[in-house]
Amino acid sequence: MTGFVDGMAARDLPLSVFHFDTFWMREFHWCDFEWDPRTFPDPAGMLKRLKERGLRISLWINPYIAQRSALFAEGAAAGYLVRTPDGGVWQTDRWQAGMGLVDFTNPAARDWYAGKLRALLDMGADCFKSDFGERIPTDVVWHDGADPERMHNYYSYLYNETVFELLREHRGAGEAVLFARSATTGGQKFPVHWGGDCESTLESMAESLRGGLSLAMSGFGFWSHDIGGFEGRPDPAVFKRWIPFGLLSSHSRLHGNSTYRVPWLFDDEAVDVLRAFTRLKARLMPYLFGAAVTAHREGVPVMRPMVAEFPDDPACPYLDRQYMLGDSLLVAPVFTASGQTRYYVPAGRWTHLLTGEVVEGPRWVTETCGFDTVPVYVRPGTMLPWGAREDRPDYAYADGVTLRLFSPVDGTRVDVPALDGEVAASFTVDGTRVRRTGAPAPWRVQLPGQDPVDIPAGVEEWALPE
Repeated sequence: MTGFVDGMAARDLPLSVFHFDTFWMREFHWCDFEWDPRTFPDPAGMLKRLKERGLRISLWINPYIAQRSALFAEGAAAGYLVRTPDGGVWQTDRWQAGMGLVDFTNPAARDWYAGKLRALLDMGADCFKSDFGERIPTDVVWHDGADPERMHNYYSYLYNETVFELLREHRGAGEAVLFARSATTGGQKFPVHWGGDCESTLESMAESLRGGLSLAMSGFGFWSHDIGGFEGRPDPAVFKRWIPFGLLSSHSRLHGNSTYRVPWLFDDEAVDVLRAFTRLKARLMPYLFGAAVTAHREGVPVMRPMVAEFPDDPACPYLDRQYMLGDSLLVAPVFTASGQTRYYVPAGRWTHLLTGEVVEGPRWVTETCGFDTVPVYVRPGTMLPWGAREDRPDYAYADGVTLRLFSPVDGTRVDVPALDGEVAASFTVDGTRVRRTGAPAPWRVQLPGQDPVDIPAGVEEWALPE
């Protein structure tokens, strides 16, 4: 485990969160929330050392209690597990022997479950991957008498709500985050969700995007997926094609089932590709975090189907292999090993963020991409905030920010957020000038094809060249 963390650092690969999946607990004890002492004899000390390296900690959980776990007897005796019509504890052997299911319609059961997680937060965990929640039986009796058919879907809401509210209580407003698999109506209040266990193929990569866009159209603001796929081992081409897609999503995670997803196990180029796109995402964080604030306050998702931004364009309702990231970036992942790809650009003068190439839409574009690039275009009229750091995603976004101008019109405005979601600085195109408001800090302006212009702290406007 520490070898992975050391390997990322040695290769200058930014890393923010380390996740412990299933086997942080003993096999056949999922979930008793106890570290496996054979592998982790000093979990508190280990977490302390990881956090001293600037990492946040995520732990895998689910709502099942295996019969071998001591928590099974505790939960059954207290009435915290779902019951059968004859009064017994409902159990299943589908995953582990004799698993029971926590009854989140019982307030006492919710408190009991949250209490087990609270001890892990006190130890140093920062968030939880709330797995499962979808295999919910309908031949059972719930504590509050709920309709079993309704609870089949609603269970995921109560489960994720329990975990999310605990995190909000423990970490404070704006700091709670899950990595949830199952959801139902209203579940967008408990982000983040990911696409589940996809195959490690290019076809599954495209299917994952299609599912994410469907989730976005259902009102979910944040979405992620396993870079490289979950089941099986991706070949190097699949892994390298997945990296740009993964980093140009709202949340990004390297994860797999039976094989590891660290890039140096594939080839040196995979390391370079991951480094480049991780740094790109860090630079884009003033823009992406602004999109996240919009998702939180207005419900508009960070990743958007093309039709959501261009409802009057007759081509856009059918596009499921590209998307808008926020309101100003068009992303078209490459789903072929050869790099040959085809995507649609709506009306206007769009600029490739990485190459500076300009495409005049509406039109279809066919090209062949290397592993080190991906079609990502800036919408005409954009003032894109470009961060000063590329080594981590959380920093003071307004300090040293560069405003990259792509033919902005009079009145174009961008708000650069602080980490609490409030506006740290605002920039507006006012006639022939860019004006800044907010606490004094240095900033820069950059026109396409030109070097950025440094503007010192205290200077609140800059004249656009004629």
